[in-house]
Amino acid sequence: MQQKMRVLVAEDELIIGFDLCNTVKEAGYVVEGPYDDLSSATLAYETNKPDLAILDVTLGDGTVYPLAEQMMAENVPVIFHSGGVISEDFASRYPQAQSLTKPCPPTEVIAALQQALAVH
Repeated sequence: MQQKMRVLVAEDELIIGFDLCNTVKEAGYVVEGPYDDLSSATLAYETNKPDLAILDVTLGDGTVYPLAEQMMAENVPVIFHSGGVISEDFASRYPQAQSLTKPCPPTEVIAALQQALAVH
């Protein structure tokens, strides 16, 4: 039996975090989170490395960039999930990452997950 892929979700808005986790779970993935701050998301990552991460850019205790950079350096795909506009600077800084703008329909979240995992 093939092991299910694990997805770490870091989102500081409670309702959005649980909605995101439910979407990912219903698509057949194992979900870790939602983590509402950088410290708990980092601890979860270091404890049990996921196959992919969906990260809100701004969490309760700071921006997620240091964690995202660590994940990408360790070949873990990252999908940024933000309410702000993702600029071209962002895309050039993180060309290997995908980004989704909140609110994001579940079909887009699942498509981004599948695309990120297919590439890796």
